[in-house]
Amino acid sequence: MKGKALKYIVILATVSIVGVFLVQFAFIRSSYNLSEKQFQESASVALKEVAWQIMLATGTTEKFDSITPVEVISNNTYLVNVGVPIDRELLKQNLITQLKKHDIYTTFEFAIYNPIEEQMDETILIQNNENKDTSNYASPVDENYTDNDPILIQNNEYEDASDYIFPVNENYSDYFGIHFPDRSSYFFSQLSIWYFLTALLVLVIFFFSYTLWVIFRQRQLSEIQKNFINNLTHELKTPISSIALAAKVINEEKILNSPNRLFDYTHIIQEQTIRLSNNVEKVLNLASIEKSRIHLNLEEIELNEFLHKASDHFKESKAGQNGGLTIVTAQTSCKIMADRFHFSNLVSNILENAAKYCDKKPDIKVEILKNNKTYELNFIDNGIGISREHRKKIFKKFYRVPTGDVHNVKGFGLG
Repeated sequence: MKGKALKYIVILATVSIVGVFLVQFAFIRSSYNLSEKQFQESASVALKEVAWQIMLATGTTEKFDSITPVEVISNNTYLVNVGVPIDRELLKQNLITQLKKHDIYTTFEFAIYNPIEEQMDETILIQNNENKDTSNYASPVDENYTDNDPILIQNNEYEDASDYIFPVNENYSDYFGIHFPDRSSYFFSQLSIWYFLTALLVLVIFFFSYTLWVIFRQRQLSEIQKNFINNLTHELKTPISSIALAAKVINEEKILNSPNRLFDYTHIIQEQTIRLSNNVEKVLNLASIEKSRIHLNLEEIELNEFLHKASDHFKESKAGQNGGLTIVTAQTSCKIMADRFHFSNLVSNILENAAKYCDKKPDIKVEILKNNKTYELNFIDNGIGISREHRKKIFKKFYRVPTGDVHNVKGFGLG
């Protein structure tokens, strides 16, 4: 799939999901507002019925039409004007009954206005049972209630209730206030399906984002693989071409008359064969590492002697012929346990990179520092270095620091 087509598909898919999410959010908000309205209407009807029942018990129902029974203070606070003295137990029983009747199963607290003290009496907090099937529950105010019956309500005194302060209305003589401190259970029951759909949508968005990450990751790996194949082809083709050219010249009879020229071409063949062998070895090592079959043949290595030999090999290579290399070894013998082949590749890769990635004459210094029972091997050079943003990626397979359109340094990104 081409880059532009994938880009457009990702944009369209993102816009579609964002649109669905916005529609979902609008539906939830609309449903929440509808639930708010429904709660307020149900509570108002239930409280009007409570006021009627209290008036009916005192034989003063004729006053009902001349008063405004329910005053909505806020979404969760109401004042109910009764106009007659209110019995606390009768009020509590009617509140429980009428709120259950109108499917309001949430905690509420109420207080009765005291005309003598001109303030609200103590607050009583009532915890409604959230189970709508309450036929098997009894109430402490029921005539047939016993200590063994399951309790429908839990009464708490003022210190156990909330610190909510009920408002006072000077136009009312006998009234009570009711407050719903926690309506979350009510709204959860009303909006549970929308919460579920929202969670499902979030899950879809998560998997969509993960899928996009996988797609872009695969494209990146495909691009890296393509660059690796191109670099590998070049790195293998160059020594093969050099060997073929040198072999063609050697096959000419006239070359026997020029021994020095013959020696130069045999040296070219030897050098390019080593280069070709090293490139093949890198690919084989990569395959071994991927299959977790790499095996280290540890042996005792004298570090001073090893570095001097590595320095000699580096100076004979093409990368080391134009630069300077200084080895600062330790005064005493430094013996370590290492795999000679892999340790040699490690050192040679660092030295070659120090020379290749230098925009002036390479000046490389290698020093050994002893730290207690360990040795520290430092490589110091005057190269261009690696910027901080790319350092964390240097151990990624095939990764090479981007250089724009400049490709003057060849490699696989495996060193």
